[in-house]
Amino acid sequence: MNSNQSRRSFLASLGGGAAAASVPEALGRQAMPGASSPIACTGDRYILPRKVLLWECTRKEIREAIESGRLKAAIVPTGSTEQHNEHLAMIHDTASVLLVAQNAALRIYPEAIVATPVPVGISPYWMERKGTLTLRPETFLAVVYEICESLKAHGLKTVLILNGHGGNAAPLKSQLPEWRAKLGIKLDACSYWEAYTEGNAARYMETGMAGIPGHSAEFETSVALAAFPDRVHREGVDYSKVKLNLKSAEDAGGDRKSYEESLLSTPEKGEALVRIAVDWTAGRIRQMISQS
Repeated sequence: MNSNQSRRSFLASLGGGAAAASVPEALGRQAMPGASSPIACTGDRYILPRKVLLWECTRKEIREAIESGRLKAAIVPTGSTEQHNEHLAMIHDTASVLLVAQNAALRIYPEAIVATPVPVGISPYWMERKGTLTLRPETFLAVVYEICESLKAHGLKTVLILNGHGGNAAPLKSQLPEWRAKLGIKLDACSYWEAYTEGNAARYMETGMAGIPGHSAEFETSVALAAFPDRVHREGVDYSKVKLNLKSAEDAGGDRKSYEESLLSTPEKGEALVRIAVDWTAGRIRQMISQS
């Protein structure tokens, strides 16, 4: 089996858990945007993965799903467009949180929909690195709130904000009490790496994982190698020649350390870590639905 077939099998299996591991390749090629087949396995059935992505649905599909009571909740992914060292694409945070959100929604289809992700976050501390985009906290929070407000207006009363960027985490948590009071819905916010405990992280990670995973290091690079290896670019990376012109020498040293740690990454680690996050997120949204 070549690497592309292995990746397709991994992505196809996420939405349905263990039951999907036996999906025929002709049927199991897509469990996230960008793969080649319109079929994925969830539990004991096959569905169109686009049906859990709000922006890929028609108004008729969304209206009928809400009015029938089948669709009960929404996941709002929040990420970033920011530097991820010399080797990872800047969209990594958004891509990884969308991967987790979509496959968690597939697990509990048709009860949850994934809203259009917020692809730029709060990243002022990376602005010395070219290409990073950032929003002021008040701008970012206003966008997220108004997405939740829109979902409520359409009749969805359970919303999970699923975050994939460290700079967004604390601001989102701080707003929850106010937003819950204003919206009057079942609302929560978490980062998908909250799924990792000291135990399950140590099982797969040589560098450990305390709090927010290391930026562009072993964890994030492993996820990318598993799910979107075309976004990993090590070609031509030579840290003896990297000229970042950063104000802080310590900061530059941190970049180099992260890159060195990224060399420990493997697709197998990424697959295991993504599965943990998908399981945890599906469980969290299922619990919110049961309590609403």
